[in-house]
Amino acid sequence: MTRVSAYALACLIVAFHAPALAQSAPQPYVPSSGQAGKDVVWVPTDQGLVDRMLEMAAITPDDYLIDLGSGDGRTVITAAKRGTRAHGIEYNPDLVALSQKAAEAEGVAGRATFAQGDIFESDFSQATVVTLFLLPNLNLKLRPTLLEMKPGTRVVSNTFTMGDWAPDEAVDGGGNCTSFCHAYKWIVPAKVAGTWRLDDGELTLTQTYQTASGTLARGGKRVAVEQARLDGTEIVFVAEGRRYTGTVAGDRMSGTTDRGRKWSATRR
Repeated sequence: MTRVSAYALACLIVAFHAPALAQSAPQPYVPSSGQAGKDVVWVPTDQGLVDRMLEMAAITPDDYLIDLGSGDGRTVITAAKRGTRAHGIEYNPDLVALSQKAAEAEGVAGRATFAQGDIFESDFSQATVVTLFLLPNLNLKLRPTLLEMKPGTRVVSNTFTMGDWAPDEAVDGGGNCTSFCHAYKWIVPAKVAGTWRLDDGELTLTQTYQTASGTLARGGKRVAVEQARLDGTEIVFVAEGRRYTGTVAGDRMSGTTDRGRKWSATRR
């Protein structure tokens, strides 16, 4: 066989096999907005709103953020780029792999981790910040678990609320956001419902999320407790014309009044 004919044969072989080679080459996974997921369709959160959500959560390097339904990983990666340790739980394994590659490309794989899993079967109790973009019914399904988390944990949701648990703060995504442009924050409140013994009286409280009401009995009189509100472990209320501020630590509370008097209480 001549050199020319050998070259021509080689070209024919390459030309014949090129379509097959092209068809067998793996294509990179590219998610599409609206694609089906386990409980929701996937829609990426606008990056501007991601930034606003993290600002609203006031994340720090001391926090541990867990994103429930982390999608393409942008919330976790953005938090990691701000110095926060962050973890995403995502049901779609392709999105998990995509997120891991993105974290490596951004140089934050050490702080941004991802796991494939069902958020309703996952333990995220160690988080100090929880972010999510789900649906109202899923938020309500998660609400009991969120309320059992450590007081002071911040919960931030894209677009959807928590039913009658009113948010502590709301923001919008700014002028460049065109859809799903609002977010809400809740701070998990300490549990204060019950009867508390003070040095010189008794405080009885009922609680609805971050608000409370009740009575203060002292010196043979019982007066209403008003304007009671919790901000994580911090409590404030008004009784007998005095404003009480304090900190809740399990079955103990302590603080001062607006007149500088110290007070403490133990739950019965």
